[in-house]
Amino acid sequence: MSAPPPPIGDPDDARAAHHPPVAAATPRHTEPARQPGVSVAAVLALLDLAAKGRPDEQDAVVDLLLAERLDVATATQVARRVRELQGAMARLHRRGRELSALFSSARELAELHDVDLLIARLVRRAHDLAGTDVTYLSEFDETTRELRVRSTAGAVAPSFQRLRVPPHIGLASKVVESRAPQWTSRYEQLDDVPRSESIDSAVRAEGLVSLLGVPLIAGEQVLGVLFAANRDEHAFSPEEVALLSAFADNVAVVLQSARLLTQTREAANEARLAYAALAEHVEAMERSSRVHAELTAAILRGGGAADVARTLGASLERPVVILDENYAVLASSDDRTTAAVIDPPAVRSAITASRRSGRCTLLDPPVDDVHAAVAVLAGETMLGGLLIGDGAVELGAVEQRTIERAAQITALLTLNQDAVVYAEGRVRGELLGDLVSPDVRRRSHLPARLRARGLRPEDLRTLVITVVAPAQRRAALRAAQAAAARGGLAGDVDGFITLVVPETDPRHAATAARDRVCAGTGTSEVLTVAAAPADTLDELSARFSAVRDCGRVLVALGIESAAVAADAYLPYTAMFAHDPTSVRRFIDHTIGPIRCWDTERRTDLLTTLHRFVDCNASPARTARLMGVHTNTVLQRLERITRLLGHAWREPEPFFRISVAVRLQALSATDSSASQRIQDS
Repeated sequence: MSAPPPPIGDPDDARAAHHPPVAAATPRHTEPARQPGVSVAAVLALLDLAAKGRPDEQDAVVDLLLAERLDVATATQVARRVRELQGAMARLHRRGRELSALFSSARELAELHDVDLLIARLVRRAHDLAGTDVTYLSEFDETTRELRVRSTAGAVAPSFQRLRVPPHIGLASKVVESRAPQWTSRYEQLDDVPRSESIDSAVRAEGLVSLLGVPLIAGEQVLGVLFAANRDEHAFSPEEVALLSAFADNVAVVLQSARLLTQTREAANEARLAYAALAEHVEAMERSSRVHAELTAAILRGGGAADVARTLGASLERPVVILDENYAVLASSDDRTTAAVIDPPAVRSAITASRRSGRCTLLDPPVDDVHAAVAVLAGETMLGGLLIGDGAVELGAVEQRTIERAAQITALLTLNQDAVVYAEGRVRGELLGDLVSPDVRRRSHLPARLRARGLRPEDLRTLVITVVAPAQRRAALRAAQAAAARGGLAGDVDGFITLVVPETDPRHAATAARDRVCAGTGTSEVLTVAAAPADTLDELSARFSAVRDCGRVLVALGIESAAVAADAYLPYTAMFAHDPTSVRRFIDHTIGPIRCWDTERRTDLLTTLHRFVDCNASPARTARLMGVHTNTVLQRLERITRLLGHAWREPEPFFRISVAVRLQALSATDSSASQRIQDS
């Protein structure tokens, strides 16, 4: 063990203790005099004060030394040294807390990706470090120059946690503008900065009295203000200001690093998104280029709408349907039947909108699994439309341009096919015109010309005409040419779409032709009239005249939807072929009074007259047919006699009346009535 230190006191006293005077003899058995010194307990107390005390506890040190009987000068000197040790220890403790907070902040910065959570933890650590009632961080907005409370610790008032400080107002703005710590011991007495009632109310709601604010500075940028506040009056010491400022510097660095990391992550994410978008765009461009190349090849090899539908459908991974100008399905990528007609008004409206804009139209919401539509145009002429269904590939800008180019290719293919069909149709139309012409000179070389087109003259047996509305003529002609493609002829002769087919049953030929034209035009308003089979080519000219006259008479009667055989109407055709419009005048002149009587009195004498004609003028048979008593029929016949005259049952008038009644029945009903006329 080392020797104890010399007692603290006067130096002369210390020397006297080690070197006593010779003359001063000490009695042999007397107790030595007590020398001035400091007890072990006092030394331990001094060490405790130096290690744990505060620098302002100098009086306690002096009192302790004076109690040990040291003089005032020595006690003051020792107290000064103890105070220096206390200051050094306080600085070491503060630096330790700062380093601990810095290490914790750095660790959280590395671990956390949420800036809001990081700020909340930093404020909580500042709260623990400062030891105040409330700690909060106000973030500075460079755009609005406002300070907004971002995070709090110890705050309870909702209004304070949502506080916004306008520019140049309050203690916070002063911290930002001065870029230096600012504090007040009593907020109510703060009068050297502008204040606002909203801020004062929030401070009062939180009960804050003393506030210390230090700036968060990163480089040249002020990020915000870190506040420590108490709910009682408190004078902030330089050590407290320095401690909060030092931690604020750490917070600013961490906050700026967190922002930079967030911006870096956002930039990286945006770069990934941009790269993905670029990759998708490149893929879409490659897909579009591939489709364009395939469609161009389809044009060069003479392909059709089916090639466009299959190519576009495979590229978009969506079903594709191509329509003609009547919205009938022309081709599809999923082998959809071409007999279907697209009817939803929304789809037609989308094609109409595309026709006006020249662009692809998206249907939102989709209708009948149709997601997009584009019109197929040749100048101002509507040739049809493309419909795109649901699928895997998103219909972006590139895909929509691809669909539009496919529509243009479809228009080119349609025009090309129409040109070929027109050329072929023109040749076949000339053959058909010569075939039905009354000029025998035009038929002199017909057999050879027909064989040159791959047709057998002996197969051209039955002639059929088709009557449709003018708007449907183009589609009807195309459908008729398709119907006559195998061993027949089709064309436009004297305004009638005319076919000559191998079929030998007129009614069957008329029905088949009507069905094909209805499917091609998308309408049921189609009238077909078939002649009796011809044994030779020379007979077809007379057959054409018969069906043409029959068709005109039926049109004059208002019949627009039927498939009939011309022979069933020969009497009417013979009577009115020279002037089909006279058929109405004949009906009105013959049985007009009965029609007027039925109209005015809501009776049905005309039906009784019709049944009377069908029963060969037998009242009894008429009554049985109508299911009424014979006297009832006789009474009705008497009324008819008063309306038509007493001679109406004579042979000639009765024949005329019979014709008029049958014509009236024919014009008043649809194709079912035409069927009954043929059956009768």
